[in-house]
Amino acid sequence: MLKIIKNKFENYKPYINGFESMKRASILVPIVKKDNSYYILFEVRSKNLRTQPSEISFPGGKIENGETPLEAAIRETCEEIGTSKDNIEVISQLDLLITHMNLIVHPYVGILNSIENLNINSDEVDHTFLVPITYLLENKPTYYKNKLEVIPDDEFPYEIIPNKENYKFQESNYPVIFYKYNNYVIWGITARILENFLKVLND
Repeated sequence: MLKIIKNKFENYKPYINGFESMKRASILVPIVKKDNSYYILFEVRSKNLRTQPSEISFPGGKIENGETPLEAAIRETCEEIGTSKDNIEVISQLDLLITHMNLIVHPYVGILNSIENLNINSDEVDHTFLVPITYLLENKPTYYKNKLEVIPDDEFPYEIIPNKENYKFQESNYPVIFYKYNNYVIWGITARILENFLKVLND
């Protein structure tokens, strides 16, 4: 048995417990240089999309079968803003984000060498806009805490656990972050990833 265990785990690469039943996506935080200053490019999602219409996001989307998270981030960026792989210089991966919606997000930060010839995919993106990185560093976001609680299944087997029906499930807080720039409000998953990038930059 010990030999079998060692063989099974010899090349094992840990990931996230339960990922098989979760959705997986990749995004790119695109940095743009303009007039000797650096900006982050954001998308405003098309109002015709079924999910999160008109919200602000980074380029990205679902990781397809057979592709790596990095390949997905580059492919989705090219598809959504109409650029080429050669125009993207990936700098680093950011922290993985696991949401309460059973979604795993692989974020990357990279440089768009040029935005002069972007061909925006209007089916997915209404428009893009730039925010100076210095503005984001100097203007702190606002934070709110949503409560997450466990609601047991109607058939939950209380009889086999300690304290039976009196068992106290732990509650937790889900932080919601808001960045504001002109008339734009950046929040949700996009704000969580942006905060991670800015924290690393500020350390």
